[in-house]
Amino acid sequence: MCVIQSVNQYLNHFFRSNNVSLFKSNVLIYLLFYFIDIFPKAQNVTWSSLNFKTILMWSPKPTNHSYTVEFSQVGQDRERTPHCIRTMAMECDLTAGLKKLNAYYTADILSEPMRGVSSDLVEFPHATTEKFSPYYDTAIGRPEFRIEVSSDKRKTTLHVEDIPTALFVDEKRLNIRDVFMDNLQYKVTYRKAKSTGKKEKISKSSIIELTDLDRGESYCFYVQAFLPFRAQDKQHGEISNIQCSSEESPSIFEEYGMGVIAGAILITILAITAIIIVIVMCCRQRKRAVNTGKERLPLNGV
Repeated sequence: MCVIQSVNQYLNHFFRSNNVSLFKSNVLIYLLFYFIDIFPKAQNVTWSSLNFKTILMWSPKPTNHSYTVEFSQVGQDRERTPHCIRTMAMECDLTAGLKKLNAYYTADILSEPMRGVSSDLVEFPHATTEKFSPYYDTAIGRPEFRIEVSSDKRKTTLHVEDIPTALFVDEKRLNIRDVFMDNLQYKVTYRKAKSTGKKEKISKSSIIELTDLDRGESYCFYVQAFLPFRAQDKQHGEISNIQCSSEESPSIFEEYGMGVIAGAILITILAITAIIIVIVMCCRQRKRAVNTGKERLPLNGV
């Protein structure tokens, strides 16, 4: 502004007549817009948050100006974080600043002079973000899990690892179960390895038991975090890598169980015993019939 005032005084000195007043006004307007353009507003301002690692991003890259970020919980006083004051970067990590996770925040990106450069501007151009809440808006990444099949092949269990976050309490790193607690669920989608038909199961636990699978068949699974309390487009986390169980042909003992096999053996023994008894009885009856026939024959020479 001091430059514009100096130019104004200079023009007044050289242009005293009304004939050049219009020219002088045009010069002042041009200079005003020129110096305002030195500090262009930030554009394309977005929140980027994954597993509670929250970064504010914007453009364009500064040339002869810098950016300062101010943020606040909605309705509260604004704050600044030291590493985002008159910075030449185009992003600001606000993870540590957003302390109340389920609150909503907004931020302003101010376009200011570079460090060491002064300006007479009272209010600098700024761009305001949309509201953001870590609890309701952060994206949830891809979980890891392992498959455990019971020895009798009747139950398959998925053990899901709760994803670590960027949050710390007393130097302990929190996972998403620590943050969401009972609000965290997992959705598992599974199918036979040789089929395209899919089934789903929702579990409130990180240990997911499946008992409706065909024994000996190979099944493929993928898992994702599920947060039903969120807006529909933000309920699901990233899909895990697909893992498949091994295909095994169950032995006769696994297929039918010891009780069934023992019963079948007993029935077989009883059947064989019955057949032997019938054969023995038939042989005795035939032998008795032969002996009876011999007794009825007349004696020779009588």
